[in-house]
Amino acid sequence: MTDEQEQRAWVGDLIHDEDADRRGIVADVRGGTTWVLRPEYGPDRWTSRRPDRLRVVRTREERLRAQDI
Repeated sequence: MTDEQEQRAWVGDLIHDEDADRRGIVADVRGGTTWVLRPEYGPDRWTSRRPDRLRVVRTREERLRAQDI
């Protein structure tokens, strides 16, 4: 795998959306083209069609190990 593939945001990952300048968690990936995001805390949702602009802060696995979920 390349670094880009390893760093691609996926469900459960904590990310920073560079376009929206927000941190959030990937809630769903629809059709492989739309990432559904939610804030770390509180209600709200937004979407991104630019996974290259979603920087992974902590993967789902890292969050699980730290009992951050």
